[in-house]
Amino acid sequence: MTEFIRKRAANAKNDILSGITVALALVPEAVAFAFVAGVDPLVGLYAAFMIGLITSIFGGRPGMISGATGALAVVMVSLVAEGNAMGEASEQLGLYYLFATVILMGIIQMLAGVFKLGKFVRLIPHPVMMGFVNGLAIVIFLSQLGMFKDVNGDWFSGDKLWIMLGLVGLTMGIMFGLPKLTKKLPEALIAILVVSGIAIFGNLDVATVGSFIRDGGGEGLKGGLPQFQTDIFSKVPFNLQTFKFIFPYALILAAIGLIESLMTLNLVDELTESRGNTNRECLAQGGANIVTGFFGGMGGCAMIGQSLINIKGGGRGRLSGIVAAVLLLIFILFASGLIEQVPIAALVGVMFMVVIGTFAWSSFRILNKIPLSDVIVLIAVSSLTVIFDLAIAVVAGVIISALVFSWENAKRIRARKRLREDGTKVYEIWGPLFFGSIIAFNEKFDIKDDPDHVEVDFVESRISDHSAIEAISNLVNKYEEAGKKIKLKHLSEDCKILLYKSSPKFREVIVEDIDDPRYHLAENPERFTKGLSEYKF
Repeated sequence: MTEFIRKRAANAKNDILSGITVALALVPEAVAFAFVAGVDPLVGLYAAFMIGLITSIFGGRPGMISGATGALAVVMVSLVAEGNAMGEASEQLGLYYLFATVILMGIIQMLAGVFKLGKFVRLIPHPVMMGFVNGLAIVIFLSQLGMFKDVNGDWFSGDKLWIMLGLVGLTMGIMFGLPKLTKKLPEALIAILVVSGIAIFGNLDVATVGSFIRDGGGEGLKGGLPQFQTDIFSKVPFNLQTFKFIFPYALILAAIGLIESLMTLNLVDELTESRGNTNRECLAQGGANIVTGFFGGMGGCAMIGQSLINIKGGGRGRLSGIVAAVLLLIFILFASGLIEQVPIAALVGVMFMVVIGTFAWSSFRILNKIPLSDVIVLIAVSSLTVIFDLAIAVVAGVIISALVFSWENAKRIRARKRLREDGTKVYEIWGPLFFGSIIAFNEKFDIKDDPDHVEVDFVESRISDHSAIEAISNLVNKYEEAGKKIKLKHLSEDCKILLYKSSPKFREVIVEDIDDPRYHLAENPERFTKGLSEYKF
């Protein structure tokens, strides 16, 4: 019992320290994504707090961090702009349409959890996963480069650039070297504190969290508790026209949010060698977005960068996410002045180390060891993640992988032909019969020159879809039109049921008598045991 409590206490310490680091890293990310979406920074910060807290408590993956993300913010830009155009500029209708869309997005995500659609993440092939990780690492890296520009969009130069590079390098150096000296201290948090101390006490002219918010048009980090948005009901008309406007956005946001969350969940599973609950995560993400929509947040999903900071900092339990979310609210309420003094360079250095840890460097070593199709998928997903967004990249990767799989299996259909003594021609079909192999299947038969009696044996074939059943039905019709008799053997039960429903004639065509030894053994275990007794081992 004492050992159990000691381990729990040690893990709690890691969760708390890691949660503090995550909270510091969440601030500029949430603010930046709010600016991207065209809303006030507090809308992004409230989303990070509420979504982070709810998913940490109720989500399916302890240790995973959720909040406002860039993938969703990019979609929200046009939504907010179109909403603002529906009224006066002072009304900020776009913001309230955003809240309504986030609520509908959450409902869609919860429905995905109710209908257990989260399990479909298992269909994502490994090359797609590697491409997603590499692409996301590149996206995180590119997003940090914007921190090397001033308010006018010009790149830093001279002393300002060298100071920025020096502080970023120092942050990365501390995070790299500290674990080699001791693993009892959280390297990311120590690096942020050290670099912040140097910048503050050295009176260095560097960009800080506060200057970043003000340069973006915000008034600062200071704010109150999230308030229930009663104006949603008065400013957004709940009618069919509104539903037609927000539903496409809600559907896209829900899909992107779930894909990014479930992909991050898979990645955290691999890093921690444990397994999360995908359907529970869908429900938690949906519930969190509904709440954040009603309380003035911009919506969100899992954040791979912050999740990796948490995992690498030792955060494994739900406590780490709870600490990060609660601390973020404390920053907003009481410690905005202190957090605004943290230099952006320290947070950039932390994110650069996340990039190095996220990128699957092993993908370079295996490029010449895996099939060309997998190489194409890996590179395509990485590229599309950078060029478009995660959802498009993952869907495209899965489609490419599915097409390659279908093509490869379509080539595996075989037909062994032989003539019986009574003149019956037998076709023994080997391989999967599905929509991709239909053409090759039809080419195996010589209806014109075949004898009057033909038998097709599916003992080594699997009927996979309706296209295959339709192909079998068409084959039977062609033989009958040629005045020849055809028999089908060893069809699966579900295939037979569908053929019987399509036409009563199949009861005369399909052979129900089972004469294959494997079927006898499966049906009669006693016969199998008796057969074994005849052999001497």
